[in-house]
Amino acid sequence: MSLSPHLRTLRFAIRYWSATPRLLAVTIVLRLACNVFDIAIPTASGWLADSLVAPERAIDAPLRAIGFIIGFVVALHACRVAMTFALIRVTSVAMARLAEEAFAKVQRFSAAWHADAFAGATVRKVSRGMWALDLLGDTLIFSIVPTALAVLGTAAALALRWPPLALVVLVGVGIYVVVNVALSVLWVQPAGRLSQAQDSLVAAQLADAISGNQAVKDFAAEAREDAAFAAQLDALRRALAKTWDRDTQANALQTAIMVAMQAALLTGGVWLWTKGDVSPGDVVSLIGLQGLLNAYLRDFGQHVRNFQRCVTDMEDVVAFSEATPDVASVPGAPPLRVQVGEIRFDHVRFAYPAAAGPLFEDLNLVVRPGERVGLVGASGAGKSTFVKLLKRQFDLSGGHILVDGQDISRVTLESLRRGIGVVAQEPILFHRSLAENIAYGRPGASAAQIAQAARLAHADGFIDRLPLRYETLVGERGVKLSGGERQRVAIARAILAETPILVLDEATSSLDSIAEMHIRDALETLTRGRTTLVIAHRLSTVRRLDRILVFDHGRIVEDGTHDALLRREDGVYRRLFETQTLEALEIDEPI
Repeated sequence: MSLSPHLRTLRFAIRYWSATPRLLAVTIVLRLACNVFDIAIPTASGWLADSLVAPERAIDAPLRAIGFIIGFVVALHACRVAMTFALIRVTSVAMARLAEEAFAKVQRFSAAWHADAFAGATVRKVSRGMWALDLLGDTLIFSIVPTALAVLGTAAALALRWPPLALVVLVGVGIYVVVNVALSVLWVQPAGRLSQAQDSLVAAQLADAISGNQAVKDFAAEAREDAAFAAQLDALRRALAKTWDRDTQANALQTAIMVAMQAALLTGGVWLWTKGDVSPGDVVSLIGLQGLLNAYLRDFGQHVRNFQRCVTDMEDVVAFSEATPDVASVPGAPPLRVQVGEIRFDHVRFAYPAAAGPLFEDLNLVVRPGERVGLVGASGAGKSTFVKLLKRQFDLSGGHILVDGQDISRVTLESLRRGIGVVAQEPILFHRSLAENIAYGRPGASAAQIAQAARLAHADGFIDRLPLRYETLVGERGVKLSGGERQRVAIARAILAETPILVLDEATSSLDSIAEMHIRDALETLTRGRTTLVIAHRLSTVRRLDRILVFDHGRIVEDGTHDALLRREDGVYRRLFETQTLEALEIDEPI
């Protein structure tokens, strides 16, 4: 049986608060002490009132009562301060650990998950969950728990002397809490959930437009993006207004219930006074206890709604923690050990989740150690999927992929991906220094090794012209660099990583002809002795490779060298090559 969202969230939060068990225990003890002193103050006030109306008018009793009052007040504030310090440390550790684990979990979700998710919305969900944990701690420790303890303590104190008044408190508070919870869950929460969803959409729209700012500028779409963002903000404004309106309406009803309970308790106290069952000091104590209850209950509705808001805001990070990554290392998996770099596809079957049928059906292939193999074919033929399956971005529907005889589904993902270097068509750079980006696949590399990799990738020319050289920040996703410069940095990164298996995905597509010639020389050095897969649309890229695989609708329809494939009459590769050659001749003709 699944837990309710509230219990799931509480269990989730307690796991993080328990990271500092001693401090958590100290916080709870101090919270209990605060409530004891809170209830003791009105009682001591009653003692003072009785001592003042005593016929003997002695000074000892009033001074004693004042001493108790002052002592209780000092003890109360001391406990609150100590509790706050303890809670700060509990919460700060819990928030950091939550964010750390949520980030780690999201990092390990599959490529398909990240393709479907907005990066901005994901960031918002993690940060919102982290701050909701902070608010949840404050709400429970400073609001809901002390309110519950104050009500129970007051009822217990009254029950010892005046059971009817204890019944008034329990019934009144019971009605108040039931109405509060019902209003929060059934009236305010649905509107709050819509507000939270709209808030994520606003964050996603903002991140999407800012990250794509260059496209916005290219098409002079600033006004269009302004209008789209304004529409999202307007929807958020209306959702928030609805939530806040309902919150105000709920508060009005809760205030009416609290006033009625106050009237009933004080009326009952006066009635007992007329019968001689309570003294004037007891009435003063009742007034103090009523004021204490009012102070705790006044904002109880808001505290319940804060609790509900925390549950709503933490739903995503709770779901992250409970989710199982689509692709994960099996328990106890050993690391992949690549000795020679043989790749074997053994009766591989694979279908994308939303596809009507499998892309690969009984695919068998062996790439020999150190072999340089080109993957060509039309878009959607299966070239990129072939590489994604090798990197285990998706799990197979059937069959096995082996590297040096080791099933990649039975080794750790980290070791598998660390053994495969990638130079993508659109390389991803971090908003960090050039040195950090080049050394990303080999974090411990020295400055000399980084510079050597840059020279081999012909990236040193533009780097040396920069004022900060290798310490230059490249901007978000490398936006400060040209496409060719980004690819040279990515090639330098692959050179430095020295992985036994290498994947080049149109690694020279963003380079001019002269730069491409230099980079091809660097790639020749880079790929020597390594098992290399080269995804290519421009067939000139694969002419000098050892072998070319021609993909068509998930099947390898041709396999051979460039020269051998050209000799095939009506061959797919020959047709592609002739088409590209003809297009190149047409481009070279003067207009």
